Amino acid sequence: MSGQLPDYYFRVRENGALVFRVDTENRQRRIEMDQIAAVNIRNGEIKPQGDRVLSDLDLETIQNWMAERSEILAERDIDDIHRAVDYLNLTTQWAQAKATDAQLEAVTDDLLLAMHDLRSVLVRKKADRLLKDRD
Repeated sequence: MSGQLPDYYFRVRENGALVFRVDTENRQRRIEMDQIAAVNIRNGEIKPQGDRVLSDLDLETIQNWMAERSEILAERDIDDIHRAVDYLNLTTQWAQAKATDAQLEAVTDDLLLAMHDLRSVLVRKKADRLLKDRD
Protein backbone atom coordinates (compact mmCIF):
# COMPACT_ATOMS: atom_id res chain seq x y z
CA MET A 1 0.00 0.00 0.00
CA SER A 2 1.54 3.27 -1.11
CA GLY A 3 -0.26 5.58 1.29
CA GLN A 4 -1.25 7.74 -1.66
CA LEU A 5 -4.91 8.64 -1.71
CA PRO A 6 -6.86 8.35 -4.97
CA ASP A 7 -7.75 11.52 -6.87
CA TYR A 8 -11.46 10.67 -6.72
CA TYR A 9 -13.77 9.22 -4.09
CA PHE A 10 -17.15 7.67 -4.87
CA ARG A 11 -19.68 7.66 -2.02
CA VAL A 12 -21.98 4.83 -3.02
CA ARG A 13 -25.70 5.38 -2.70
CA GLU A 14 -28.80 3.49 -3.77
CA ASN A 15 -28.63 4.05 -7.54
CA GLY A 16 -25.09 5.27 -8.02
CA ALA A 17 -22.76 7.58 -6.15
CA LEU A 18 -21.74 11.07 -5.24
CA VAL A 19 -18.35 11.84 -6.78
CA PHE A 20 -15.71 13.83 -4.93
CA ARG A 21 -12.35 15.10 -6.04
CA VAL A 22 -9.80 14.41 -3.28
CA ASP A 23 -7.25 17.12 -2.46
CA THR A 24 -4.33 16.60 -0.09
CA GLU A 25 -2.07 19.23 -1.67
CA ASN A 26 -3.22 22.14 0.47
CA ARG A 27 -1.42 24.20 3.09
CA GLN A 28 -2.99 22.45 6.06
CA ARG A 29 -2.13 18.98 4.66
CA ARG A 30 -5.75 18.00 5.33
CA ILE A 31 -7.85 15.75 3.19
CA GLU A 32 -10.40 17.85 1.40
CA MET A 33 -13.17 16.33 -0.67
CA ASP A 34 -14.96 18.54 -3.16
CA GLN A 35 -18.19 17.08 -4.55
CA ILE A 36 -18.06 17.36 -8.33
CA ALA A 37 -20.97 15.21 -9.50
CA ALA A 38 -23.76 12.75 -8.78
CA VAL A 39 -24.09 9.64 -10.91
CA ASN A 40 -26.96 7.26 -11.54
CA ILE A 41 -25.92 3.74 -12.51
CA ARG A 42 -29.40 2.74 -13.72
CA ASN A 43 -29.79 5.43 -16.37
CA GLY A 44 -26.12 6.35 -16.90
CA GLU A 45 -26.71 9.96 -15.93
CA ILE A 46 -23.77 12.08 -14.74
CA LYS A 47 -24.92 15.34 -13.17
CA PRO A 48 -22.21 17.91 -12.40
CA GLN A 49 -22.48 19.57 -9.00
CA GLY A 50 -23.90 23.08 -9.30
CA ASP A 51 -22.44 25.04 -12.22
CA ARG A 52 -19.34 22.86 -12.39
CA VAL A 53 -18.01 21.74 -15.76
CA LEU A 54 -16.45 18.30 -15.62
CA SER A 55 -13.08 17.78 -17.29
CA ASP A 56 -12.42 14.97 -19.74
CA LEU A 57 -10.44 13.23 -16.97
CA ASP A 58 -13.39 13.62 -14.57
CA LEU A 59 -15.78 12.11 -17.10
CA GLU A 60 -13.44 9.27 -18.02
CA THR A 61 -12.85 8.40 -14.37
CA ILE A 62 -16.57 8.51 -13.59
CA GLN A 63 -17.49 6.39 -16.63
CA ASN A 64 -14.82 3.83 -15.74
CA TRP A 65 -16.14 3.67 -12.17
CA MET A 66 -19.70 3.24 -13.44
CA ALA A 67 -18.67 0.35 -15.69
CA GLU A 68 -16.73 -1.36 -12.88
CA ARG A 69 -19.57 -0.78 -10.42
CA SER A 70 -22.11 -2.27 -12.83
CA GLU A 71 -19.95 -5.39 -13.14
CA ILE A 72 -19.66 -5.68 -9.34
CA LEU A 73 -23.41 -5.33 -8.89
CA ALA A 74 -24.09 -7.96 -11.58
CA GLU A 75 -21.68 -10.37 -9.88
CA ARG A 76 -23.39 -9.75 -6.54
CA ASP A 77 -26.79 -10.42 -8.08
CA ILE A 78 -25.79 -13.85 -9.36
CA ASP A 79 -24.00 -14.62 -6.08
CA ASP A 80 -27.21 -13.76 -4.21
CA ILE A 81 -29.13 -16.18 -6.43
CA HIS A 82 -26.64 -18.98 -5.75
CA ARG A 83 -27.09 -18.26 -2.04
CA ALA A 84 -30.87 -18.40 -2.49
CA VAL A 85 -30.51 -21.90 -3.94
CA ASP A 86 -28.47 -22.87 -0.88
CA TYR A 87 -31.13 -21.35 1.41
CA LEU A 88 -33.85 -23.28 -0.40
CA ASN A 89 -31.92 -26.50 0.18
CA LEU A 90 -31.32 -25.62 3.83
CA THR A 91 -35.00 -24.75 4.21
CA THR A 92 -35.99 -28.10 2.73
CA GLN A 93 -33.70 -29.90 5.16
CA TRP A 94 -35.07 -27.84 8.07
CA ALA A 95 -38.68 -28.57 7.07
CA GLN A 96 -37.97 -32.27 6.77
CA ALA A 97 -35.79 -32.78 9.83
CA LYS A 98 -36.20 -30.03 12.40
CA ALA A 99 -39.34 -27.93 11.98
CA THR A 100 -42.18 -28.24 14.43
CA ASP A 101 -45.78 -28.28 13.28
CA ALA A 102 -46.22 -24.73 14.61
CA GLN A 103 -43.15 -23.50 12.74
CA LEU A 104 -44.32 -25.11 9.51
CA GLU A 105 -47.77 -23.63 9.96
CA ALA A 106 -46.20 -20.18 10.33
CA VAL A 107 -44.25 -20.31 7.04
CA THR A 108 -45.82 -22.89 4.73
CA ASP A 109 -48.29 -20.63 2.88
CA ASP A 110 -45.68 -17.88 2.32
CA LEU A 111 -43.11 -20.40 1.10
CA LEU A 112 -45.58 -22.16 -1.20
CA LEU A 113 -46.72 -18.87 -2.78
CA ALA A 114 -43.17 -17.60 -3.24
CA MET A 115 -42.03 -20.91 -4.73
CA HIS A 116 -45.08 -21.07 -7.03
CA ASP A 117 -44.41 -17.52 -8.22
CA LEU A 118 -40.71 -18.28 -8.80
CA ARG A 119 -41.51 -21.55 -10.60
CA SER A 120 -44.04 -19.81 -12.86
CA VAL A 121 -41.52 -17.14 -13.86
CA LEU A 122 -38.72 -19.65 -14.41
CA VAL A 123 -40.88 -21.96 -16.53
CA ARG A 124 -42.14 -19.04 -18.66
CA LYS A 125 -38.61 -17.66 -19.15
CA LYS A 126 -37.27 -21.12 -20.02
CA ALA A 127 -40.04 -21.60 -22.62
CA ASP A 128 -39.27 -18.14 -24.08
CA ARG A 129 -35.58 -19.04 -24.40
CA LEU A 130 -36.37 -22.39 -26.01
CA LEU A 131 -38.70 -20.74 -28.53
CA LYS A 132 -36.14 -18.05 -29.32
CA ASP A 133 -33.38 -20.66 -29.77
CA ARG A 134 -35.63 -22.68 -32.09
CA ASP A 135 -36.40 -19.68 -34.31
